[in-house]
Amino acid sequence: MVRLGQNFLADPNLLDAIVRDAGVGEGDVVLEVGAGEGVLSERLAAARVARLHTVEIDRGLEAALAPIATLPNVTLHWGDAVKLDFADLDPAPDAMVANLPYSVATPVILKTIEELPSLRTWTVMVQLEIAERLRAAPGNRTYGAPSAVAQLACEVELLRKVDPAVFKPRPRVDSAILRLRRTGPGADAATRDLVRAAFAHRRKTLARSLEIAGLRGVPKPRGAARAGLAELGLPEDARAESLAPAQFAALSAILHREAD
Repeated sequence: MVRLGQNFLADPNLLDAIVRDAGVGEGDVVLEVGAGEGVLSERLAAARVARLHTVEIDRGLEAALAPIATLPNVTLHWGDAVKLDFADLDPAPDAMVANLPYSVATPVILKTIEELPSLRTWTVMVQLEIAERLRAAPGNRTYGAPSAVAQLACEVELLRKVDPAVFKPRPRVDSAILRLRRTGPGADAATRDLVRAAFAHRRKTLARSLEIAGLRGVPKPRGAARAGLAELGLPEDARAESLAPAQFAALSAILHREAD
């Protein structure tokens, strides 16, 4: 059965390919979320990484992971990655390599972007739909808040699609290996709030969506948003899906400049 939303990789060739795609080795500190039965963990440790922080929530896998936990370059963290304080990891990871449990893939990726500025790359197995969403361009129907927030910090690239047959049990959805490369610090808290509020009612204009959802620190968000969009040379009735990630950051700066 699927344990806590995770499908385990069963193809050794694909596991080896993920490690090659990640390009990690001696000197790297790696974060893995969703250790599962330890098959990817074992390969990452064997790549002679300086430290592998691997996270697993399911104590039912304790026996399977016991050999991994004894390796000298591995630290096994038991707990929920969505609640884990990644900033406490020591040494701080510079790469993330994981077969992410699909139910938490998006929040974990966004959380690590925000909480781990040390991370330079992510090489992660995710549901194909999530991969398409995170790399979607403005105007695409799958472009949304996760797309904008991820792309403010990273280049997002789909490396390869993955056949469901390589998992046990076989999932009902297609999968993909996704690579993110950090290009900057990413969105600040005000910009993240703006993006989420802007997409909260995506069928409405951005300004109207902000009015309904509210925007912390901006007392009259509808009027302020319309003025800010005009200042950026954008239509006052623009919808969130038409703004590029950088335009959200610019609009946030204008809104909070006006609020101050």
